[in-house]
Amino acid sequence: MTPESKIYVAGHRGMVGSAVARRLRTLGFENIITRSSAELDLTNQASVNDFFDQERPDVVIMAAAKVGGIHANNTFPAQFAYDNLAIALNTIHSAYRNGTKRFLFLGSSCIYPRLAPQPLKENCLLTSELESTNEAYAIAKIAGLKLCEYYRKQYAVTYHSLMPTNLYGPGDNYHPEHSHLLPALIRRFHEAKENDSPTVTIWGSGTPRRELMHADDLAKAVVHTLNLDDPPSLANAGTGVDHTILEIAEIVKEVVEFTGEIKTDPSKPDGTPQKLMDVSLLERQGWRASISLQEGVRKTYEDFRKSLSEDTLRER
Repeated sequence: MTPESKIYVAGHRGMVGSAVARRLRTLGFENIITRSSAELDLTNQASVNDFFDQERPDVVIMAAAKVGGIHANNTFPAQFAYDNLAIALNTIHSAYRNGTKRFLFLGSSCIYPRLAPQPLKENCLLTSELESTNEAYAIAKIAGLKLCEYYRKQYAVTYHSLMPTNLYGPGDNYHPEHSHLLPALIRRFHEAKENDSPTVTIWGSGTPRRELMHADDLAKAVVHTLNLDDPPSLANAGTGVDHTILEIAEIVKEVVEFTGEIKTDPSKPDGTPQKLMDVSLLERQGWRASISLQEGVRKTYEDFRKSLSEDTLRER
């Protein structure tokens, strides 16, 4: 990837895509192509073909996806499977057909088996059953990364994948029901503080362990990986450190300055018991995360409050 490369960042308005675009511009990349979902429906094959026919990017960074938390994945599995399969199929094939030599597909740590040995290594993929609460999304992401692997093998194009751990940061989705763990906690604790509530209740037992990484760290990993001449077909991107959900809630509580009590609700699903990534492969390639969870939560809460005051909070 050179400063002259024509780079398509798919999903540039989302948390990950916007972080990647910011990082590229900071490094002096100017030929960045973007399209909003209103301008280009990535689930529509004809529209995607037309876009690639016209633009012919040198590099594609696939940060677009239909995403959500446990509740959303449980409630809309068909939609999560269809949309993410369509996005992967349409973009990977159209990119190849129009001469794109470099394609980076971003997946998720939920692709790994529910009870895989911790920390999760890349080679544990497809060794046992998935977590049922996000199986549909995981299967679609596995299909996308495998398609990249097969195109690389058959057509000698550098199509490869990064599997990020759970992400958070500016531009996250704060929908009251469909958001992921950290934005859901930030909103819940903030509203409890504003309403002088005595308690905040978190889903499940609070004992499952989660690894969280700031989106700006992922953006750095994306650029680093794209500058490797022969990147791994699949590499984990994470911090290599995890916390219990209750510990994460305690960090959020401290940052938000909520003075009440945290309660758990064991009647709600816990999800996967632990998801900690083995990040040694990417570290051997010269990259390591640098933003601590405390620092990242503080920055994210500042962005949350700013978005609230400007009425720009993302809630979808």
